[in-house]
Amino acid sequence: MPEVLLAVGTQKGLFLGRSPDRVKWEFSGPHFPMNAVYSVGIDRRGGRTRLLAGADSSHWGPSVWWSDDLGANWREPARPAVKFPERTGTSLERVWQLHPAGPEAPGVVYAGTQPAALFRSADGGESFELVDALWDHPQRAEWDAGFGGQGMHTIVTDPRDPRALTVAVSTGGVYRSADGGASWAPSNTGIRAEFLPDEYPEFGQCVHKVAVDGGDPDRLYLQNHGGVYRSDDAGRSWTSIADDLPASFGFGLAAHPRTAGTAYLFPLEADYARLPVDHRCRVYRTRDAGGSWQPLSTGLPAEDHYGVVLRDALCTDDGEPAGVYFGNRNGEVYGSADEGDSWSLLTSHLPDVLCVRAAVVD
Repeated sequence: MPEVLLAVGTQKGLFLGRSPDRVKWEFSGPHFPMNAVYSVGIDRRGGRTRLLAGADSSHWGPSVWWSDDLGANWREPARPAVKFPERTGTSLERVWQLHPAGPEAPGVVYAGTQPAALFRSADGGESFELVDALWDHPQRAEWDAGFGGQGMHTIVTDPRDPRALTVAVSTGGVYRSADGGASWAPSNTGIRAEFLPDEYPEFGQCVHKVAVDGGDPDRLYLQNHGGVYRSDDAGRSWTSIADDLPASFGFGLAAHPRTAGTAYLFPLEADYARLPVDHRCRVYRTRDAGGSWQPLSTGLPAEDHYGVVLRDALCTDDGEPAGVYFGNRNGEVYGSADEGDSWSLLTSHLPDVLCVRAAVVD
C-alpha cells in the first residue's frame, strides 16, 4: 500500500518518517549521525524510489549518499560525487540542494552548493559535473555571501521543458537558463535589495527561496530577504505580494503540488529579529496567488513560540488532499493532512531541523 515518506534533515543526522494515513507516524534515525543534512531529494522516476542526502561531516567533509530501499541501506561513491575541478581553485563546503529533474530528463539530478555553483548528474545522483557556464558567468565574482554563507539553495526545472532552469543564490539573486545551462542571465526585475545603494539592481538580491505554482508552471513564488514576490512569466519579472502579510521576512516557502494559486510560508519578524511574528507558531496560506494570506494555526502551539523555520524546512507532499509539513530549530516537526487547515506534532526533541521533504511512495 502507498505510504507517505517524510525526510527530515537536521544538524546531527537524517530522520525518516513513514505513515500509511498521515496520522500515525514511525520515525527512524538518525541516519548519518553527527552529520548536518542540509539537502534531501526524493526521486521516484524509473520505477523506483531513490533517496538522496547531502550529508556534511565536520571530520570527513560533505558528501552525497543515496538509498534505493527507503533508507534501509545507504551508498556513497568511492570518489567524491560533487567536486570542484582543480581549475576553479576552490573546494566544496556544503550541498545546499538536491533536485531530481522531471520525467522528461531521466537520470538527471541537480545539486546546488556552497560556494554557490550548480552541478549536474546524469546517473541519478551518483556523480556530478560542474555546470561551467554559470560558474564562469562574469557576474559570479560579485556575488556576496549571505548570513549562512554563499549558497545555491534553489533549483527549479520547468515540467514542460527540460532545458529551462531557474536557480537562486544568496546573495546573487535569480538566474535563468533556456538552453540546459549553456548560458545564463540574471532575472531579478522587481525584486528589492534594501541593503544596497541601488535597491533594484540587476543582480545581488538575497533571495531565500523560490517555489513553482502547482497549476501554472509560469507562476513562481519568491521569499526574499525582505519581501515576498510572484512572477507570472516564469521569473522574467516579479511583483510584490506581501501587503497582506504581518511581515515580509522569512525563509520557508512551498507551493501546493496541484492547485493553482495556493502557496505557504512562515513569516519571521525581521532580519534583525529572526523570530515568529508575535511569537506565534503560524503558517500563512494564499489561495489567490498572493492577493490575500490567511494564518493557519489550528493544532499548533497557542503559547509563545520561538521555533524558526529555515528555507528548506517547509514542504508539501503529493497526496490527496495535499499534506503540508514544517520543521523548526526547536527540533519539532508539524504536519497537516488537510492542506493546512489543521496541524499535529509529528515528532519533537530532534536537533535543529534544516530541511524536510515528503512524497507518497509505494
